[in-house]
This record gives sequence, structure tokens and C-alpha cells, in this order.
Amino acid sequence: MSQYVWTRDLQGYGGSPPHASWPGGARVAVSLVLNIEEGAERSVLVGDPINEPVYDKMTEIVGAPNLHMLSNFNYGPRAGHWRVVELLDRYGVACTASACAQALEATPWIAEDCVRRGYEVACHGYRWAPTATLSVAVEREQIARSVEIIRRICGVRPYGWHSRNPESLNTRRLVIEEGGFLYDNDSTEDDLPYLIKNSGREHVVVPYTADNNDMFMQRPEGFYLPRHLAEYVIAAFDRLYDEGANTPKMMSIGLHSRIIGTPARISALEMILKHLTSRQHVWFATRVDIARHWRAKFGRTA
Repeated sequence: MSQYVWTRDLQGYGGSPPHASWPGGARVAVSLVLNIEEGAERSVLVGDPINEPVYDKMTEIVGAPNLHMLSNFNYGPRAGHWRVVELLDRYGVACTASACAQALEATPWIAEDCVRRGYEVACHGYRWAPTATLSVAVEREQIARSVEIIRRICGVRPYGWHSRNPESLNTRRLVIEEGGFLYDNDSTEDDLPYLIKNSGREHVVVPYTADNNDMFMQRPEGFYLPRHLAEYVIAAFDRLYDEGANTPKMMSIGLHSRIIGTPARISALEMILKHLTSRQHVWFATRVDIARHWRAKFGRTA
């Protein structure tokens, strides 16, 4: 018998999702998330037992530093970031920067740039590493440290939390009870946010995506050409847009400057933005704005 206790909800909203009533009568709330992880990846060089295995190359280096992996991550803050944010500016869309606290410490100019552009800066954990096996004490300390680092570097605390999956059984409780977060992204199980209650507090879960994500451009089973990613994301948007005539939905798009920010791949993002911004009744929103809207409409005081 399992030693763990976890409540699993397989029904959700069922066939009757609530009407989101997005601002402006939008059919789809589009959430662009720029993940800032560079500088927080695992490496033998900083004492980790393993090197980060998720990057463009498949070579596994055991027991020694993987300098090529680190170089691959370096591309994001050195070059890719500037290409991505220029494109977002050109299309005038809102963005949430989901940042590992350690990454912002390593690249404070990226934090400064995101704040200057008016991005929401949310927390992507302390490091870009799974937290499933952390003790409660270590995870509690990492959450508190992350909040203080982002507050110090950005001038404002983060209101959103997103673990490098898999999260632990304690993560959400710690994020709500001790971290003071309004929402988390530690779910991929719905096309709409939902409310949960913990210790008398209302907390919004804003589901993320393992689907409409540029991570598939660095996996062998994923997309090779930019147009393939663009066509996939556009197909998802078009379906949600059609459904949104009756039941408005939410759509997340996951971005990483070291991936989508390369000269060829950036064209995928441009194709996506060109299509999405050509449609009426679309709300390009930060995740904190989505969470606040949801709590205001469906919370106890709504």
C-alpha cells in the first residue's frame, strides 16, 4: 500500500466548464511564458551529482563537467533573450517571465530588462531541478530564498510559482501556506484555471502546458522545422478560439530564449504571433492577471 496520500480529481469541470468572462469578451486568454532558467541548470562544476541532461545534444557526460551543455544554456541570456523580447515588443503582447531565482542572480541584466518591459516576473523555483525528493525543510528554505532573491533583484515579490517538474507532495502546501503565492502553474490538466482552498486561503491553479511548448524543438520526437511548431500551436489556438464562442478558454505557450531565440526557430514564434494577433477577441494576459481575474469572478467574495 502506498505511503503517500494525494487527492486526484479526474472530473474537473466535466462537460460544463464555467464561462470565463475574459476582459473585452475575449474567446481565448493567451498566456505567453518566457522561462528564465539559464544559470540555474545542474552541473558537476557546481557540485551537482549529474549534469543537466535536457538540452539540444544527446551526449551524456557522467562524472565530469559538460561544457557544451553550459554553452548551450549560455546562448539564452547572451543572444536569444534579446531576439525574443524584440519580437514580443513588435507585436505588443504581454508576457510572464517565469524565472528561477538562481538564474536571475546569475543574469541580473535579464531581470532588469524584464522589469523595464513591464513583464510579470514569476518564480520558477530556486533552481532548474526537480523538487520531488527534497525534504520539507529544504524545500521550505528554497521557496523562501527564491521569494527574497526575486524581491531584491526585481523590486517586487513574485505572485506565481512554477516548479521544475516533478514537484513534491509538499510543494503546493508550502507555496500557499508559507510562500504567500496567489497562484501556481504546477498542473497541465485543464484549459481553464481553477480554485482550491488551503488553510482557509483561496489559491488559483493556472494550468501550464507540456504541449504548446518550444521544448519540443530540442527533442528527437519533436519538431524539427519552425513551421511545424507554428502549425501545431496555431492549430491548438484555432480550436480553442472556435470553442471560445460559447465557452472561453485559456491557452499557454511555453518559450525558452535558448531554444526559440535561435535565428531559425524565432520564425516559429513570429508565425504564431502574426496569426494570433490577427484575430479579434483575444486577451494576451500575464498569468497573475489571469489568476486575479479568476479569483475575482469565482472566489468567495466574487
